Amino acid sequence: MCRHLAYLGPPVPLGEVVDAPPHSLFRQSWEPRRQRHGTVNADGFGVGWYADGDPVPARYRRAVPIWGDQAYADLARVVRSGALLAAVRDATLAGADGEAAAAPYASGPWLFSHNGAVPGWPRSLTSLAHTLPAADLLAMEARCDAAFLWALVLHRLRAGDDEAQALADTVVEVAEAAPGARLNFLLTNGETITATAWGDTLWYLAEPGRRTVVASEPYDDDPYWTEVPDRTLLAASRTDVLLTPLKEPSA
Repeated sequence: MCRHLAYLGPPVPLGEVVDAPPHSLFRQSWEPRRQRHGTVNADGFGVGWYADGDPVPARYRRAVPIWGDQAYADLARVVRSGALLAAVRDATLAGADGEAAAAPYASGPWLFSHNGAVPGWPRSLTSLAHTLPAADLLAMEARCDAAFLWALVLHRLRAGDDEAQALADTVVEVAEAAPGARLNFLLTNGETITATAWGDTLWYLAEPGRRTVVASEPYDDDPYWTEVPDRTLLAASRTDVLLTPLKEPSA
């Protein structure tokens, strides 16, 4: 269900990261190599990026396949950024919520994406809905599971949790409420990348001082891609990557 990536490095055209590599996210929209659930990611896409001197990212999202949007092709060719998050979507319910459900979701300095699914949605997470203020629920961009998971994460971020704590606590909480949930999260603030591997693939490519890429799967055959073990939290910057095991809900 979905493929996504985040990049920190020297400013480059968006397409150099999202489209140009031989097994790029663009290609993964119809031919992923390591996707465990689903086969085609053609239910929408999105790209979010940061401009120099502006901590609030811009976004471009559509409900169509990434290969079918000529406007995106022009955007990817001319817009440059040193920090971005992009995703291609395989919807849990085909067509649900259209463009509003396409990652990345955004608030303040953050961009967020979810790769996975919550079994029994929405009933399985009814108990967690009661932990959110009504205003947070009403402000959700879409009615899908990913948008609700973002609301849970964002509530913690606004309460003062750092990115790693917000993702880790949300994963454990949701996994306890909905056993079998696949919860690969990807979050960036333009300076760091935080992610979880929980039920699907996650990899990273780190060249300290140059670039850091975190992705559902490698976009090329560089031997320095490293797979993140399942049930792991990743916290990365432009200079280092830290992996921390995530506790099972029963623990």
